[in-house]
Amino acid sequence: MTIPPKMRDLARCLIEHEAAASKTSEPAESTPLRVYEKLRRSLGAFAGVDGFQSLASRALTQAKSEAPGLWAAKVAADGSLHGLGESRRQLAELEPQLGSDKDQASDEGVILIACLLGLLFIFLGEASTLSLLRTAWPGATFDDRSSENGRES
Repeated sequence: MTIPPKMRDLARCLIEHEAAASKTSEPAESTPLRVYEKLRRSLGAFAGVDGFQSLASRALTQAKSEAPGLWAAKVAADGSLHGLGESRRQLAELEPQLGSDKDQASDEGVILIACLLGLLFIFLGEASTLSLLRTAWPGATFDDRSSENGRES
C-alpha cells in the first residue's frame, strides 16, 4: 500500500505541531504517540472505543507493510498503542553491526498516523476529519496547500 503524499504531509504537520506545542523534554519518538493519543481521545468521543480500536488496528496493519519496524507495535482493546519505538530500541543495540537508517526510524510514526488519517478520510470524509483535527489541535491549520501547491513529500 502506498500512502498518498497528502496524508503524509498532514501526519507530518500534526507531529510538527505537537512537537512545537510540547514544552516537555520527552524524546522525539514520543511525539507521534502524543498525536495518536489525541486522535484516540477525539475519535473515541465520536466513534466510541471499539470504533477507534478497529480503525487503529487496520491502520497499524497497513503501516506495517511500509514500515516493518512497527512489528512490535500493538493496539490494545481500549485503542491505546503499545510498543511504538520498541523495534527502534532493539535495533539501536545492533546499530554498530548493522548501520543506521535514521530516516526510516523517524518515519514510522508519520506512516502510522498517515494510515490512520487515510482511513478517517475514507470513512468520515475530508470535512469531518478536518473538523475533528481542528477540535484536537485548535491552533493548527489544516488545508490542501501542502500536496496541491507542489510541496514534495
